[in-house]
Amino acid sequence: MRFISLQENLKKGLNITGHITSKNINLPILNNILIKTTNGDIEFVSTNLEIGINYKVRGKIEEEGEFTVDSKIINEYINILGFGEKVLIESDDKEMKVEAGNYKTKIKGEQSTDFPLIPTIEKDEFYSLNINDFKKALSNVIFSVSNNENRLELTGVLFNFNKEGLSFAATDSYRLAEKNIKILNNDIEEDGNYIVPAKTIQELLRILNYFDTNKDDDNEIKIYLSENQILFVYDSFSLISRLINGNYPDYKQIIPVNNTTKAVVKKDELLRAVKAASLFSKNGINDILLQFNKNNLIISSYSGSTGESKININCIIEGEINDITINYRYLIDGLNNIDSENIIIEMSNNNSPCLIKKENNEDYVYIIMPIRQ
Repeated sequence: MRFISLQENLKKGLNITGHITSKNINLPILNNILIKTTNGDIEFVSTNLEIGINYKVRGKIEEEGEFTVDSKIINEYINILGFGEKVLIESDDKEMKVEAGNYKTKIKGEQSTDFPLIPTIEKDEFYSLNINDFKKALSNVIFSVSNNENRLELTGVLFNFNKEGLSFAATDSYRLAEKNIKILNNDIEEDGNYIVPAKTIQELLRILNYFDTNKDDDNEIKIYLSENQILFVYDSFSLISRLINGNYPDYKQIIPVNNTTKAVVKKDELLRAVKAASLFSKNGINDILLQFNKNNLIISSYSGSTGESKININCIIEGEINDITINYRYLIDGLNNIDSENIIIEMSNNNSPCLIKKENNEDYVYIIMPIRQ
């Protein structure tokens, strides 16, 4: 194998693919990146057996082949080289040579025969989504995923493909976030539910930050599915991941419908009041009280050790006088993911979920369960 590429191209490729490699005692080759030149492409490949990443790097191929090398070493060495530097990479059976200007090095590596095979998915059918809508939607729900491995299905994000579009949902049983976006192509008529691990989503969002999705000509991401795998393809990058087997709870049942109290509040004003009240919430409980009166919303908290706080916000309130105690951290998370000047809060009573959404827009719904006194 022998090829030439620019330092910035190699750096981007290694940053994209190298993050999932880690020190693996039982299977040391997982610490390596597979570099191969086939069919006119320079490809960087990595896997941790749960996720597989492939990125095509621009460059000139002089001899085809493939070789694996320690991800950390090659990444740190390429990062040291100067921007715009032409880098020559070639390998034999035992090592990889890297040359750039007056820098020359040899890195020990391994043949690719022991590198795990990356699963493949048939590419006959796919879903196409606007890349910026997709990124925003995942960011809007990922924070609600559970960290508790006892309920494995809750450690992922639900992808619900339906006739209306694609719904993303995440919950940890204490709060729930749902975001809906449009599907650009309508080639697949069947509905389907798939649970994608949170770690996959986090890695996907991290990698997509390396692309200027606002300027790139290609603004669509494609999703391919099989029974146990999901494949994301964007630009010259692809990520394949296992899916979580299990039945996601029917969360639609807990979304409150017939609420008796509705408040329209300025988001920034509410966010500031919640942060102020949070300073006097009880440690470990994070409780604040929301009181919905005729023409105002009172946010209050009390702690025997630190003191108390009460903030009065003028707002539009319809329906019954009501109150609810909730976790302020959950409320702040939800407010930070709503890009609207005004938000709507709806509830029935202090034992029922509190619903938060945009004003005049139903594409994002956030629900917080109450803290029962």
